[in-house]
Amino acid sequence: MPTELAAFAGWLTESNAPAAAGTSHFDSALGLAVRRWCPPALGLPAYASAEEYLEARRALGAAEVTRRLLRAAGIGTLLVDDGPLPGELLTPAELGSAAEATTHVVTRLESLAEAVADRAGRDTDAFLAELAAAIDAARARSVAFKSVAAYRHGLHLAPEPPSRAELWTAAERWLRTRRPGGRLGNEALLRHLLWSAVDTGLPLQLHTGIGDSDLRLHNADPALFTDFVRAAAPTGCPLVLLHCYPFHRQAGYLASVYPQVYADLGLTLSQVGGRAPVVLAETLELAPFSKVLFSTDAYGLPELYLVGARQFRWALSEVLTGATWPAADARRATAAIGAGNAHRLYRLPAAPS
Repeated sequence: MPTELAAFAGWLTESNAPAAAGTSHFDSALGLAVRRWCPPALGLPAYASAEEYLEARRALGAAEVTRRLLRAAGIGTLLVDDGPLPGELLTPAELGSAAEATTHVVTRLESLAEAVADRAGRDTDAFLAELAAAIDAARARSVAFKSVAAYRHGLHLAPEPPSRAELWTAAERWLRTRRPGGRLGNEALLRHLLWSAVDTGLPLQLHTGIGDSDLRLHNADPALFTDFVRAAAPTGCPLVLLHCYPFHRQAGYLASVYPQVYADLGLTLSQVGGRAPVVLAETLELAPFSKVLFSTDAYGLPELYLVGARQFRWALSEVLTGATWPAADARRATAAIGAGNAHRLYRLPAAPS
């Protein structure tokens, strides 16, 4: 767990690069949100300096800091992406224990396919057969699938599944040119993964909007995915648009007109700091509150779970108060967005009343 300023601040940005000379990633809306919400969990006043906060972090130790921050977040159920997991990060089971939360797995499609490819080598038939079996096995242990096609190609994908000939040719080309551990970015294979997930009936999460420097932001606009949304509509498979910013209004529109589309601002509300109520309100301009989900997209730092939870609760309270919603409807929207929609969508045990 990072305890030095530069290493810690590196987790507060989507950039893969160090901060520019004379600057810090801590000097951001997310850095201010960390200083607002996290110091009280470690016995410090809100907005303690970064140096004071990190000193308290070092004194308490990694396990105690993690326990305090995760439990202060007050999240009872965690859906954990099973993508690449660096050795220093907690496993889903360890995360659930530290947070006193129930955990469920979300299977990342590209990681699944890359692991199968490593085992299959250059045997195309074996790769395709094992991939089908791996997706079926993942369906039994997961509450959802997730794709990062927005990173690997962009969301301007042809809407139809690839033909068998197109799929086999694409798989053969990829297997013959990739190195072990190589990433999947082939458009036909990405479409095959998406349609394979749709066919399972589990919800399919899709990264949209902001992310790290691997993506091209204009290719992550969820509006580009409209043709796929329409093509998949007859299956009834729920499509969950993650993060969405700065395209959150497009995501809200898609959630308003397509019954199977949901919007999950995840990463966004933490990143935009004091603008979180505005962004949430803009999403809710069109998206029904029964189609909007809470998540944190936390990764790496336990602080990001607490910040994500507190930013969401604060933003939603500001939105509902500012809109002068009737009290009963405000309570209903809070329960739905905070937990009820996710419990229904992912078929989780009923949320506590």
